[in-house]
Amino acid sequence: MSNQEAQDHAESLNQILDGWGKANGLSIVSASRDEVVAELTIAPKHLQAYGIVHGGMHCAIIETVASIGAAIDAYAHGKNVVGLENHTSFLRAVREGKLRAVARPLTRGRRSQVWEANVYDEKGRVAASGRVRLLVLDPEAELGGKQVELKGAE
Repeated sequence: MSNQEAQDHAESLNQILDGWGKANGLSIVSASRDEVVAELTIAPKHLQAYGIVHGGMHCAIIETVASIGAAIDAYAHGKNVVGLENHTSFLRAVREGKLRAVARPLTRGRRSQVWEANVYDEKGRVAASGRVRLLVLDPEAELGGKQVELKGAE
């Protein structure tokens, strides 16, 4: 196992985390090319009209942890990733407490990766489960008319 594969990137990721993750209070607990773990303390802004965590939150958490893991792997090869598909199933309603998400790769190819993630409630029960398919991008790739570049990347 190389140093890049074993390295935990959580501290550096939490320093550059912005956008959706920062706005919603997502915290990266650990992050390597083989597993990403993140946590989020549920707040009123995360709930839908019935007082349970909005399904979009589960989808976004799953997309985020899968994308982070895939990106760690791709960056080691000088590439980037972008999500193509997110299939999330909602299994248990959660109203309060902390959510913990764990993502692991199912396959990592030259052109695509598939990651599986589960979101757990405080009792360790699966609240949501999903798979994210990601496209591996070459360094010169463009998205939305601009070259792909990770903010804060070295």
